[in-house]
Amino acid sequence: MRAAARTFTGRHMLIVTAAFFAVVIGVNVTMAILASTEWSGLVVENTYVASQEFNGKAAAMRAMAAGGISGNLSVRSDVIHYDIYNRDGPPATVDDVTLKFRRPVGDHEDFRLDLVKEDEGHFRAAHHVQPGDWIVEIISRKKEVTVMHEAVRIDTAEFGQ
Repeated sequence: MRAAARTFTGRHMLIVTAAFFAVVIGVNVTMAILASTEWSGLVVENTYVASQEFNGKAAAMRAMAAGGISGNLSVRSDVIHYDIYNRDGPPATVDDVTLKFRRPVGDHEDFRLDLVKEDEGHFRAAHHVQPGDWIVEIISRKKEVTVMHEAVRIDTAEFGQ
């Protein structure tokens, strides 16, 4: 007794095609959800130009770090403080400090803030910062020369916002 031979019909082809597209759509939806909830990259105007400038910027940052100047940023109750110190502890001589707040993803909430000098090495500003993750680029200058340029990632919930 021999089993009847099965043939591949149009119905089988429909099932195979539907399964293929279901897998493709499922993977795309999964990747879109993961990208929108977990990606922490930065938004740049032109990725090619940014990639070409990366090594030069990294070398400049390493040179500044070797100079021994360090800073401390705090955001509490709509008041932003930034203190900048020399390697051996005394406040660094800096004329102005600019902060650029950027969201890790998207740029619709980004803003720039110039801090007011309170005392040598101590700066502050009153500004409300929305809760959540921020990348803060801090540029400190003395006589138009950048003496410290750093970027820190903060979560304003950690600062008691």
